[in-house]
Amino acid sequence: MFRFFLILSLILALLSIPFLWINGYGIAGICLVLVWWVLALGFRLRADLKPYSFPIAILGVVTLALFFPKPFQEVGGFSLAGLINPLIQLIMFGMGATLSWKDFAAIAKSPKSVFLGIFLQFTIMPLIGFGLAKLSGLPPEVAAGIILVGCSPSGTASNVMAFLARANVALSVTLTSIITLMAPFITPLLMKLLAGQFIEIDLVKMTWDIVKIILLPVGAGLLVNQLLKKNSMVLGKILPLVSMVGIALIILVITAAGRDSLLQIGPILIGLVLIHNVLGYGIAYSCSKLLGFQEQDARTLAIEVGMQNAGLASGLANILGKITTLGLAPAVFGPLQNITGSVLAAYWGRRKKEI
Repeated sequence: MFRFFLILSLILALLSIPFLWINGYGIAGICLVLVWWVLALGFRLRADLKPYSFPIAILGVVTLALFFPKPFQEVGGFSLAGLINPLIQLIMFGMGATLSWKDFAAIAKSPKSVFLGIFLQFTIMPLIGFGLAKLSGLPPEVAAGIILVGCSPSGTASNVMAFLARANVALSVTLTSIITLMAPFITPLLMKLLAGQFIEIDLVKMTWDIVKIILLPVGAGLLVNQLLKKNSMVLGKILPLVSMVGIALIILVITAAGRDSLLQIGPILIGLVLIHNVLGYGIAYSCSKLLGFQEQDARTLAIEVGMQNAGLASGLANILGKITTLGLAPAVFGPLQNITGSVLAAYWGRRKKEI
C-alpha cells in the first residue's frame, strides 16, 4: 500500500505538468494538492515515516491556499481571518489540558539546561530576526514579521520533534511551558525594542493581547486537567488531534490572505526564514555543547530554540490588522520549521543518545 500511494503521488505530480504548461492552473492545483495528501497517507502506513505525515499534509494545505485562495479568505461577508485567534486559544487550551505540575519537574533536575534554554530562546531568535529584517530590503511590515517570529515562544511541535530526535522530552515540555508562560511579558518588550523602527508597537495592548491568547486558555486547560484528573486522559487523546486541525486551518487562512504578496516575495522570504530557522538550531546546539551539556539536552535546546510558535505570531499579526504583511513570515515559518525539524529529528533519531 505504501508503494501504491508513492506511485500515485508521482503520477499526480507528472499529470500536473502539462496543465501548468497550458495555464490549466485549476486542474494542476488539484493534482498538486493531492500529491502531498496522498503522500501523507502513504507515510502513515509506515511506522518510521508516520511522524512526518503531518508536515507533508501541511504542504498540501499551503498548495491549496496558493491555488484556490478566495474560498478561504471570506465566506458570506465574514473574513476567515477572524477564526485565527479562537483557533490559537483552542490550541493553547489543549496545551494546558495536557500539562500537569509534574511537567515542570525538569527545573529541579536540570536548572542549568532550563535557564540556558530560556536565555537562548529570548536572545538568539529575536536578534537573528532583527538582523535579517535589516538586511532583507523587504517592506517594513513584512520585515517586521521576521522579528515577530523570532520574539515568539517555542512551538508546541518541538515536543514531538524532541521525542523523534531521542532528546530530553521532559526538558522539552518544561521549556515549552515556561517560555510560553513568559511570552506575554517578554515578547511585547522585545518587539518594542527590535521592531519599533519597522512598525508601531503598543506595549501594553500587545501584552494584554498575548495574555488573552496564551495565559488565559493555558490556565483554563491546566485547571480542567486538575479537575478531571483520571478522565483527562480522554482529553489528552482528543486535543492533540484538534490542535493539528487548528494549525492546518490557521496556515490555510493566513496563506490565502497573503497569497498575492507571497507569490511576489515568496522566494526571498522563504530563504530568510530558512536561514533564521537553521541558525536557531545550529547556534543553540553549539552553545550547549561548548558549555558541556549532554547530547540529549543539546538536541533539546536546539529544537526548542529553532522552532517557534508561528501560530501565536500569526495571531498577533491578525490582531494588529496586518495579517497580509506582518503575517507572511509566520505563514512561511510554520510549515518550513515542521519540515526542517522533521529532517533534523530523523537524523538525530538514527544516532545514539550519547555521543
